[in-house]
Amino acid sequence: MKKIIAVLLLSVSVMACSGDDEQKTTANVNADQTPVKNVIFLIGDGMGLAQVSKAMQTRDEPLNLEKANYVGLMKTSSSKEVITDSAAGATAFSIGVKTFNGAIGLDGNGRSKKTLLEMLAADGYSTGLIATSGITHATPASFYAHVESREDYYSIAQALVNAPVNLFIGGGEDHFDKRSNEKRGKPDDRNLVKEMEDKGVTLINNLGALEKATGRVGYFTAGQHPESVIKGRGDYLPKSIKPSIDFLQKETKKGFFLVVEGSQIDWGGHANDLNYTMTELYDFDKAVGAAMKFAEKDGNTLVLITADHETGGLTLPTSDIESDEPYSEAGHAYSTIGHTSAMVPVYAYGKGAEKFTGVYENTAIYHKLLSVLGK
Repeated sequence: MKKIIAVLLLSVSVMACSGDDEQKTTANVNADQTPVKNVIFLIGDGMGLAQVSKAMQTRDEPLNLEKANYVGLMKTSSSKEVITDSAAGATAFSIGVKTFNGAIGLDGNGRSKKTLLEMLAADGYSTGLIATSGITHATPASFYAHVESREDYYSIAQALVNAPVNLFIGGGEDHFDKRSNEKRGKPDDRNLVKEMEDKGVTLINNLGALEKATGRVGYFTAGQHPESVIKGRGDYLPKSIKPSIDFLQKETKKGFFLVVEGSQIDWGGHANDLNYTMTELYDFDKAVGAAMKFAEKDGNTLVLITADHETGGLTLPTSDIESDEPYSEAGHAYSTIGHTSAMVPVYAYGKGAEKFTGVYENTAIYHKLLSVLGK
């Protein structure tokens, strides 16, 4: 019996030592990790697990999202509501604290707080924003503006004039040069397009112009919001990724921070229109693929993909994979035309991706990004 006890004690001792060695090794590996240089942050507005699942079922080939080697789940509530809106959701990403629905770049008490984009720009990074909505819409605006209402488009547009954004691509030009026609906000006769140009911002009308452009650059893709893919928007979102990266790399050797929003996935959910949602999600996934292709080659870039919330309460009660109508009513159902409180997936790929596993609040995205950037 004494011999058996001795053997057991020896085994436990060996296992404990092995565990200590493993912890030390892991600690050393983490300590040796260098900061991520570049971040491409892709936000599929309204994109929940059901939307991604349906997209996987109706595609003949895997989604680019499926290449993500680390996956987490994110809680989405705002400071006062179980169900967030895009403004509070994106602001949680941009400033790291929860705020009330409708707020842009403000904390829960209505105080302005410097965004992650503004912090990185001040530290020498180049920055970019791309959206399939107006560039003044809630999600992109949350990275450069500070207003109490997401519908204050005039103030949001005015903020972009002086914001440290090297490149923006999206709609919303009317909020800059047709301000007396806007029904929301305080009308005025300012022409912010001219004011931006006077400040040295170059406005282009095609992605090819980015090759020779320098300084601050803007590309308005529509007066209000761009059309949907179904109505002929085309694939400017995925096509914009590479030239935007090339442009941002020209601007500084420090690194870049690029935010990309697939805005209209959300609008398909609000409309309870699965065809609308899926075509926008496929378009967004192409942009994800372009970002991953760069990250794989670069080796020093994090690609982070998530949503601000889920829209539509989409469920998949039966299978219609073999149907001639891939979006038939038999295969899906909606519970609301609004947002829901469901957790959303977080996909991470490339350098620093391992930091994004687990279950956490939306505010953790901000802190995790600062951590992988070495801030």
